[in-house]
Amino acid sequence: MNNDIFEKLKAIAVNQIGIDEEKVTPESDIIKDLGLDSLDIVDMLMSVEETFGVTIDDGDVAEMKTVADVVKFIEDNVA
Repeated sequence: MNNDIFEKLKAIAVNQIGIDEEKVTPESDIIKDLGLDSLDIVDMLMSVEETFGVTIDDGDVAEMKTVADVVKFIEDNVA
C-alpha cells in the first residue's frame, strides 16, 4: 500500500471530517470504525477526487469498505 496516499487520505479524514487520527488505520471500516454517515462519505470522496484527480462512480463507492480499499482504488486509478 502506498503510504503517501494513505497519509493524505488520513489527513482528509482528520481535518475535514474530524475523525480522531488514531482511529484511521488501513484496516478501519469506514462506517463501523470511523462512524461516517452518507454525507460524511460524500464529502470525503469529493475531497479524494479533488486531491488525487480521480473520478469515483457509485459502483466504486459500494466496493469501498475500509480505508485500504480507498487507497487501493486511488492507486489503481491515478494517472
